[in-house]
Amino acid sequence: MIDRLDLELRTEQTALNLRAYRQELLASNIANADTPYFKAKDIDFKSAFENILAGRGAGGIGNVDLARTSPAHIAGQGTGLYEPQAKYRTEYQGAVDGNTVNIDVERSAFAENSIHMEAMLTFIKGSLKDMQTAIQGQ
Repeated sequence: MIDRLDLELRTEQTALNLRAYRQELLASNIANADTPYFKAKDIDFKSAFENILAGRGAGGIGNVDLARTSPAHIAGQGTGLYEPQAKYRTEYQGAVDGNTVNIDVERSAFAENSIHMEAMLTFIKGSLKDMQTAIQGQ
């Protein structure tokens, strides 16, 4: 029973996790608005979501494991599922210090992503309520 519920909400869970990762990226961009040579990152949610659902976590290619040619080598830690989806944002106007963060763009993207997250949580809440009603048989 739990497996079916998990399977039913897997797509929403993936989308919500991707939105949360994007929120972290945007917050990092805003926090580093005055850091010299900081390059702003963002993800294209639609293509990233399609890649992840298709099992192509690393930006369109399959996940690549690190090879250990000697037992003395330290095992590498791969990147997270969403990290390869992040791309550097194209700069609108270059800064003297090399920073590519445009605070207006970052704030609007942050607010838009927040609204999408809130809508998604509302949708998940409704799905859970429907499932509860079906289980209770009312």
